[in-house]
Amino acid sequence: MSEQQPVFTIEKIYVKDLSLEIPNAPHIFLDREVPEINMQLSTQGGGIEGDIYEVMLTITVTSRIKEKTVFLIEAHQAGIFRIRNVPGNDIDPVLGIVCPNILFPYLRETVSDTVVRAGFPPVILNPVNFEAIYHQKKQPTESKTEKAQQTSETESVH
Repeated sequence: MSEQQPVFTIEKIYVKDLSLEIPNAPHIFLDREVPEINMQLSTQGGGIEGDIYEVMLTITVTSRIKEKTVFLIEAHQAGIFRIRNVPGNDIDPVLGIVCPNILFPYLRETVSDTVVRAGFPPVILNPVNFEAIYHQKKQPTESKTEKAQQTSETESVH
């Protein structure tokens, strides 16, 4: 009996939500100081139905000059993926590493394009190591599970 080959396909990539705020316009365009850029990025993913999954990257980019906000962008870049014949314990890394790596260039383009259309120089997002982020997220959970197992083993020995 032969096993079926794993299937991974991109069904759709889209901007789920996009927000731009320039609270200090038009005066902020006259300021010549170099702004500080801050970025926060998160990922989430899960099943929609059957072998269909959605993964979404959410980024918040804030540009400030001292205490003044130059601009604030929040973007949700999402994708729908079909994942079939993949063992259950391998789905999570696909959703946490593979899919975000596919979505990130689209998110980078969305942010840069939005910033330019707002009248500012482009913001180019640096590459992100989604594998490291995935393992970092999993590590505290695994450590807690291991500690709980050790504690229960210790308690059962006494």
